[in-house]
Amino acid sequence: MSDLRADLSLALRLADEADAITTARFRARDLVVERKPDRTPVTDADVAVEDAIRAVLAVDAPGDQVAGEERGGAVGAGRAWVVDPIDGTKNFLRGVPVWATLIALVVDGTPVVGVVSAPALGRRWWASTGSGAFTSDTSGTRRIAVSGVSDLADAYLSTTHLGTWTQYHSREAYLALVDACWENRAFGDFWQHCLVAEGAIDVAAEPIVNPWDVAPFQVLVREAGGRFSDLTGAERFDGGNVLSTNGHLHRPALTILATRES
Repeated sequence: MSDLRADLSLALRLADEADAITTARFRARDLVVERKPDRTPVTDADVAVEDAIRAVLAVDAPGDQVAGEERGGAVGAGRAWVVDPIDGTKNFLRGVPVWATLIALVVDGTPVVGVVSAPALGRRWWASTGSGAFTSDTSGTRRIAVSGVSDLADAYLSTTHLGTWTQYHSREAYLALVDACWENRAFGDFWQHCLVAEGAIDVAAEPIVNPWDVAPFQVLVREAGGRFSDLTGAERFDGGNVLSTNGHLHRPALTILATRES
C-alpha cells in the first residue's frame, strides 16, 4: 500500500499541474480550437495539459508507460498512466464549467489509482485500490460511497448524448432502461460516474467511450462500493462502452441494455 500512496500523491500533483493550466485557459479570448480527424475538437489547453503531465512523469516515473488522448500511447503489461487532459472539451470551449482532467495508473491492465479534477466546479475525486474513495469541495474532504437504492424503479439514471445509443448500441434498449428508472438526467462524461461513486446517481451508462475517458472510474466506483464494467458485464475500462452503478442495480441494468431491437 505504501507504493500506491506514493502513486496517488503523484497523481494528485499531476492534477494540480493540470488545474493550473486549465483554469488559466478556461474562457480565454485567445483559446485556440482545432478539429481532429474524428471531427472532435481539441484546444491548446488539452495539448498543454497532456504535455505538462508527460513532462512530470518523465522525471518522476521514467519507467512507466503513458497513454493520452492527444499524444497517443498504449497500455500494455506493467505500469501505465492513462490521461484525458480535458474530458468535456466541448463544454470547456463553450464556457460550460463541467469538464475535468482524468488521470489513472493502470497496472497490468487494471486501474489502481484514479484522480478526477474539475476545478471550475471546485471538485476533485480520487481513489486507490484498498484505500477507499474520496472527494473534496469547498466544505473539505470526505469519504464517499454509492447509494443503497436496490430497485430500478427508484433509481436515478444518467447518460450522454442519446443519438450515440442509436449509432453504437441500441436506442430501444436505452429507452427501456430509462422507462425502468424513476428519473433520468444527462450529466454526461466524467460527472455522472463521479455522482454514482458519491451516491447522488445510481446508474450511469455510455454506449461509446475511449479508455482514457473512463479509466479512473473503474477504481473510483469500485472503491466507493459500486460496480463498473462494459455493457457485457466485463470489469474493464477498455471495452468501448461502460456501465457504472451502485452495485445493486448492475445486473438488472445490464439485462435491459442487452435487449436490442430485432
